[in-house]
Amino acid sequence: MPMIIIRYVTPKAGLELRPQIAELAARLGAEKLGKDPDVTAVLVEPADPQSWLIAGKRPTDAGLSAFWLEITITAGTNTKEDTTAFVKAAYEGMQALLGPLHEECYVHVHATNGDAYGYGGRTQNGRWAAKHPG
Repeated sequence: MPMIIIRYVTPKAGLELRPQIAELAARLGAEKLGKDPDVTAVLVEPADPQSWLIAGKRPTDAGLSAFWLEITITAGTNTKEDTTAFVKAAYEGMQALLGPLHEECYVHVHATNGDAYGYGGRTQNGRWAAKHPG
């Protein structure tokens, strides 16, 4: 049950990319991290290009896009290779959607203790324990 949050800026004014970005993130969560798309939540937020600064400069002024993607998963459910593949694919996928990217775009995989988060009022470890009694 990953939660994925993506913020982005692009110099392409008025371009509606939220559905494509949400689809990309959920698909990569399934393909690269084995996460169930039926319980994957995605929040896509276009940011104000005037507010996105890297080294004091707006990437959009240079014709570049930028993004920040974070995904929360249960610790111990993925390997270093899995997360590396996810980070690479997310950067490449966002570049395909947004166009040229500033290098300072980030993908953050939060591998969180299963007792520290969940959904529907139950922790991830509580869900696992209910499916695996004894």
